[in-house]
Amino acid sequence: MLPIRDVNPTRITPWVTLLFIAISIFVYFAFQSGSTEVEQVEFLYRRAAISCEILTGDPLTIDEISRDVCESAPGSPVFPDKSPLLSVLTSIFLHGSLAHLLFNMWSLWIFGNNVEEAFGHLGYAIFYLIGGVVATFAFAMANFDSTIPLVGASGAIAAALGAYAVLFPGHRVLTFVGWFLLPLPAILFLGFWFFAQFGLEGSSTAWEAHVGGFLFGMVVALVMRRSLLRRVAVAQ
Repeated sequence: MLPIRDVNPTRITPWVTLLFIAISIFVYFAFQSGSTEVEQVEFLYRRAAISCEILTGDPLTIDEISRDVCESAPGSPVFPDKSPLLSVLTSIFLHGSLAHLLFNMWSLWIFGNNVEEAFGHLGYAIFYLIGGVVATFAFAMANFDSTIPLVGASGAIAAALGAYAVLFPGHRVLTFVGWFLLPLPAILFLGFWFFAQFGLEGSSTAWEAHVGGFLFGMVVALVMRRSLLRRVAVAQ
């Protein structure tokens, strides 16, 4: 299923959503695209979140990278100046390919503006970034020995999707299902998206981050639902 747009107009300009989209696009084209494959791999190992580094607190050694093994024994890190915790944030704005970037930014544009209106600009920025961090840690806990870079805004966007499902379950999402364009209720579209993540087990997709981010967004929106919907009602 491919979402085209939601039927859920806002009364605000979603400046934070636009900013996050702009940053992601800038980072991709300024630092990732146009470089050689070796340079791209080096960039990701230098900047992206890696489960092994997050949980051990130490950057990977050349032995860990070459053998794809996470070890707690001391060694000489390849990038000694790398901060594993800071990489959790920077990873949110990195993407593995142009298609990855475009799909994520399209999803963020469709669903992010309404969630931003509900949370307010500052609240949404904090919510989005924390959602991305929670999603990354969810992946790290499920793949504690992984030495592969984790990139993408998917986890943070999943948090926005989870909040959207709680706040606007009945709003329609115009979606291509096969060759048909159908106005699906948001709860149906997002519910299908959520449960479809479990079918990605064993693939290269970080589905654990998606699930963790989505559940985080749902919980936060459920706890704050009354005040969030009141903000939207006042805006309208």
